Amino acid sequence: MAGNSKDDEGAENAAILLMSLGEEEAAGVFKHLGPKEVQKLGETIARLKVIPRERVERVLEKFSKQAEAQHMLVADTDEYVKAVLRKALGDDKANLLIDRILQGSDVSGIESLKWMDGGSVAELLRNEHPQIIAAILVHLDFDQSSTVLKSFTERQRNEVLIRIATLDGIQPSALKDLNEVLNKVLAGGDRLRKASLGGAKAAAEIINMMGSSVETSVLDYIREADGDLAQKIMDNMFTFEDMNKLDDKGFQAVLKEVQSDSLVVALKGATAEMREKVFRNMSSRAAETLREDLESRGPMRVSEVEAEQKELLKIVRRLVDEGQIVLASGGADDFL
Repeated sequence: MAGNSKDDEGAENAAILLMSLGEEEAAGVFKHLGPKEVQKLGETIARLKVIPRERVERVLEKFSKQAEAQHMLVADTDEYVKAVLRKALGDDKANLLIDRILQGSDVSGIESLKWMDGGSVAELLRNEHPQIIAAILVHLDFDQSSTVLKSFTERQRNEVLIRIATLDGIQPSALKDLNEVLNKVLAGGDRLRKASLGGAKAAAEIINMMGSSVETSVLDYIREADGDLAQKIMDNMFTFEDMNKLDDKGFQAVLKEVQSDSLVVALKGATAEMREKVFRNMSSRAAETLREDLESRGPMRVSEVEAEQKELLKIVRRLVDEGQIVLASGGADDFL
């Protein structure tokens, strides 16, 4: 429940360094960053008003030491990745990974959508066939895809999600067609292997990000069309209430990453069981403060509560990716 996390400190250090470089040099750095990195750094720079001279000097000294320690270890990193993976995994398994790792630069048209807000992407895709929309959305981050789908009608949203769930990879020719839909040309698309995107897990991740108000409608629609598919999606879903199934150690790891105000809002829509688990995994003093905040906080919009619950789920997924929380492969009921 501490103030700044290591991520926040890192972002602030990067922001301080960029401000020290000046506008022109900073702009050159921004050109090499991704959409989320640009947004994070932009927000951090806007938030930093007054910075102590000692901290600026500390950041510059740290950067200088790190820069001095950098060497160009490999002349051609693409070829190095290919060689290492082939030696480690054999040609067949390695080739599947190599194409997945190196193909990012070859889907420039789709990549450009990552710089747009969800509403704008929705307007761009609204009149396309659901199969085309599905194939494009699996290339975007799950939270961006969920925002796009929320802008569609219920029927269109359901039709797209069932196609995402049944999507079994994307052929190179299809990737090329998708880029042409967006008036882009896919460079080198013919040499790509089938991209393993889509499927029940991708659909589950997107539905998770959309909140419980949409979840029921989508799953009911898919269940009518294909009961087994609906079950596969549900097996891959991890909802806010599923946090109850985390052991205390995993739960505490999540709570350390959550800001107090965000937790208060998220718990406004939680069950009594969930609230008690939160209190149990905090110090008695922090738990008492949280109880008081919950009692004093008035009614809130469902959309606000779901937004904060979604942020908590993002933290859970990040901790899973970092290995701090381990979910078993059998679905949301199994945790290690």
